[in-house]
Amino acid sequence: MELEAPEDARIMLARAVECCPTSNELWLALARLETYDNARKVLNKAREHIPTDRLIWITAAKLEEANGNSAMCVKIIDRGISSLSANGVEINKDLWMKDAMDTERAGSIQTCQAVVKAVIGVGVDEEDRKDTWIEDAETCTKEGAYECARAIYAQSLSCFPSKKSIWLRAAFFEKEHGTRESLETLLQQAVANCPQAETLWLMGAKSKWMAGNVEAARHILGIAFQANPKSEDIVLAAVKLESENNEFDRARKLLKKARNSATTPKVYVRSAKLEWALDNRREALSLVKEGLDLFATADKLWMMKAQLQSSLGKDNVRETYSLAVKKCPNCIPLWCLMAEFELSQKNDTKARSTIEKARLRNPQNPTLWLKAIRIELGMGKKDQAQALLARALQECPSAGILWAEAIFMEPRPKRKTKSVDAMKKCEHDPAVLLAVAKLFWSERKIQKAREWFTRTVKLEPDLGDAWIYFYKFELLHGSAEQQEEVKSRCVAAEPKHGELWCKYAKDIQHWQKKTEFFMILSAKDVQLPT
Repeated sequence: MELEAPEDARIMLARAVECCPTSNELWLALARLETYDNARKVLNKAREHIPTDRLIWITAAKLEEANGNSAMCVKIIDRGISSLSANGVEINKDLWMKDAMDTERAGSIQTCQAVVKAVIGVGVDEEDRKDTWIEDAETCTKEGAYECARAIYAQSLSCFPSKKSIWLRAAFFEKEHGTRESLETLLQQAVANCPQAETLWLMGAKSKWMAGNVEAARHILGIAFQANPKSEDIVLAAVKLESENNEFDRARKLLKKARNSATTPKVYVRSAKLEWALDNRREALSLVKEGLDLFATADKLWMMKAQLQSSLGKDNVRETYSLAVKKCPNCIPLWCLMAEFELSQKNDTKARSTIEKARLRNPQNPTLWLKAIRIELGMGKKDQAQALLARALQECPSAGILWAEAIFMEPRPKRKTKSVDAMKKCEHDPAVLLAVAKLFWSERKIQKAREWFTRTVKLEPDLGDAWIYFYKFELLHGSAEQQEEVKSRCVAAEPKHGELWCKYAKDIQHWQKKTEFFMILSAKDVQLPT
């Protein structure tokens, strides 16, 4: 039959099913060659001859879907399962789910969803349904069967409409694999069922905002705040929306309202930051002081107070830092800023003693050891820095930032050996991977360096420094396409951490800038590895 023209093959198949009435392959092949009406008759006959074959029912549903009768898919699949069960066929969920995935790949979306809906609960205990279905959805997603996963989430949500965790998973799924419209539709249903789920409101507002519909985003956040009047995250999201659209008076009013109804240290930090960004530094300092009266252990407020005093030329910055580290002795950035202030005042000895005090209060902290090492290097005391590094690695043997520093503190011929030691101690640390990438770069091993930069950003996409060096590397050694790819991946990752990254991203002058701006700016200034 495979050698024949379609019409001759159809005639042969019509004879073949008479001779071999229990061969489902022949029936299905004949149905594919027939017209819609004849195919229905063929499949009905096939069911009479082979009442235990599930593929005939699935094919019948696909036939109806292909001819615009999508509503029939659910009826046919349900009827099929009932008929198969009546004929003693065990409904095997795994087999049916595999058929659903195959059906999706064939383009019969309604049929695949009907199959999923019909079999998803087979053999699953009632108390295990939620966890089992989430696992099933994740399996389908990994297999690329997104419509099957979508159908599982839909069934889960119809059974558990008030489960925030399922709504969140479904929303992240739509964000990753759906359209903006499908995500927003799902989020509207989500917040109607879970009005206290702040993340869902925020996702909905962000989606509208990213689409350029600021008014709709504002509306969503307004309703969200009514449902969650004490929510810090929602009010701060509204403030961010207004600030980035230059509606500063609106932002101020929202923050004032928040300070009265949802008072938290973060609200005061954002209030002061807004005034600071608008160059109202005295008002910002006043807000910081007001916040510290209420939240004496709010480390970010202490840091802002000292920085604002310094920018205003006040002479009590050292006193502020001294009081701050008493109130927040475990805040590492605060100790580091205090040391930086002393260095800026040319008090190298005072900076060193500050970090020593911090290390006594916070033992086994690699960030403080690294700061101490760099203070010595800045003072030109490399031997002292090497001694400190040896002690630091004894106390923090698996600290990637220390090993990364150690690699480049070695003379060139010994760096490779040190990098091997570093990889043995902390193989999956992004700081070490980045240092190895930079090492290959300094040795002009371009392809190796590119591979290690790629590994680094894949392991830790939130590390801004890795993206900066990777982009700089591609600017010098890559094509325009490679440069654009790194840039777009960085924008998608939205990194928030990294020593170099924060130097630019936290500069108050750039408070309205986006990820791409920081990447391009920092890549211009970054030092090439030597």
